[in-house]
Amino acid sequence: MPSPSVCRWRHLSAIACLSLALPCIASADDQLDKLSQDHNQWVIPAGNYAGQRYSGLNQITADNVKNLHVAWTMSTGSLRGHEGQPLIVGDTMYFESSFPNYVYAVSLKEPGRILWKFAPQQDKFAPSVACCDVVNRGVAYANGVIYANALDGFLYALDAKNGNVKWKVQNADPKLGQTQTMAPLVVKNVVITGVSGAEYGVHGYVTGNDAASGKQLWRAYSTGPDDQLMFDPDKTIDGATQKPVGKNSSLASWQGDQWKLGGGTTWGWYTYDPKLDLFYYGTGNPGTWNPTQRPGDNKYSMSIIARSPETGKAKWVFQMTPHDGWDYDGVNESILTDSTIDGKTVPTLTHFDRNGFAYVLDRRTGKLLSAKKYDAVVNWADHIDMATGRPVLNDAMMTKENVNVKGICPSSQGSKDQQPASYDPNTKLFYVPTNHVCMDYQAFNVKYKAGFPYVGALVNMYPADHGEVGGRFIAFDPISGQTKWEIKDRFQDWGGALTTAGGLVFYGTLTGDFRAVDIKTGKVLWHFKTPSGIIGNPITYTYDGKQYVAILSGVGGWAAIGLAENLTKATEGLGAVGATASLADYTNLGGTLLVFAID
Repeated sequence: MPSPSVCRWRHLSAIACLSLALPCIASADDQLDKLSQDHNQWVIPAGNYAGQRYSGLNQITADNVKNLHVAWTMSTGSLRGHEGQPLIVGDTMYFESSFPNYVYAVSLKEPGRILWKFAPQQDKFAPSVACCDVVNRGVAYANGVIYANALDGFLYALDAKNGNVKWKVQNADPKLGQTQTMAPLVVKNVVITGVSGAEYGVHGYVTGNDAASGKQLWRAYSTGPDDQLMFDPDKTIDGATQKPVGKNSSLASWQGDQWKLGGGTTWGWYTYDPKLDLFYYGTGNPGTWNPTQRPGDNKYSMSIIARSPETGKAKWVFQMTPHDGWDYDGVNESILTDSTIDGKTVPTLTHFDRNGFAYVLDRRTGKLLSAKKYDAVVNWADHIDMATGRPVLNDAMMTKENVNVKGICPSSQGSKDQQPASYDPNTKLFYVPTNHVCMDYQAFNVKYKAGFPYVGALVNMYPADHGEVGGRFIAFDPISGQTKWEIKDRFQDWGGALTTAGGLVFYGTLTGDFRAVDIKTGKVLWHFKTPSGIIGNPITYTYDGKQYVAILSGVGGWAAIGLAENLTKATEGLGAVGATASLADYTNLGGTLLVFAID
């Protein structure tokens, strides 16, 4: 019987570890935490539980990256947007396409050889209620099992060896406007997933399923009474005030039963702190987009919540954008690091919110430590009041029913949407793909009907200052608020970032330019034109002693919804079409996996 330390070695996959020695896997989070420390693999969607998307591999460097070339490629079989990344476990790569959500296991011994393919049978209605393309953000792994969300709301547990379905469970119902696009997170033998659909009046929630059986262990909603939120009014802390939230704090912030259609969906990236035993995620916009119809702070949409993975109970909550009037979903990732605050080292959470502010919170309590703009054009609010945690609003940019408010920055896509940032522990900077886009926003009254759009706003987006720059890739210090360097791009930078110990940061553009950048200077050292635009997230790994970099190419997502669905009117696609009207001049649809190496 092998010892638990055997699990750490990359050439013994977790599948073998499971079959040989059950004591080796006391809990999924313990196993994954150890496996993720082996940078030769990539076993968690964000690289590690902290969501840093950093690799300690350094064969590919600023000096030799010019020699990077295509090692192998394969088609994903799907034309729509690919917002995820592959996983590497032992000698196998796993990834999921956009709808129809093909899941692949690919051999690294024989690159490109498909060991198995899973094609779920789905509710054909699901794509019609996916507001912002039929994207998928990747699979999760634990204990010899691949966990995959399908658009129609089913979560599948697949045997990593052969792709056989071990169990499936439905966590969302498209007939109610609910879909699933996020990558699951596995913690303590619990598979944690969220839900999409705020634009259809969905009552947002996060679900914990038993990793072995699929049984629902708990479900916690974003809005409503305390029992549905899984809040203890005397123990759950309001991060802004550092006091207990009090009884039915969410209900008190809504008018009537509007909370039942309250949005707060949970489709972004999740992170986890094993020491504190808390996982962190963000909630999305309230329903509708028309703020006049929902007076109050609309808690707890637009919030970061810390919960126990085993029980679902909330430890603390922090709301970024009370009474959202701009669709500034709070679902973006929360990256866990240690920060120096007033000379003291603090365990922090850094969150680049859609609203244009980079929040730094003490992840133990949700206390606000810093909130700085990371794009100078942000004008809906002047700053964040550090005493209250609330934005100091620019009243001229507050939307209201039947008024066309012009020149709001950022747009509803935010200064950054779901495209994940990365962190480098050497420079202690964050590398952030951003949107440099503003909007006009006219709210109107809308009625709810299950499965039908429940938006209530006409939006038109365009590059800031109506200029030629729609995206900025930046190196940013969230404590000082200083941008160390930036790369300006024609369109939004909708793909994620990867930093490496080789002194590089990788990212891709909507036009399909995959780049390696000097992490200190921002100089582009290498680039490659991929077959389609990039909204996916790069990873790196080694096999047989050689370092590889992989990326999913396949334009789409909300940024490129016009190209994905052949929309041409500027206000279509919830206003996104205007910002990328000329994207078809630079790229086309089509999902491809590309893997690069140096000889």
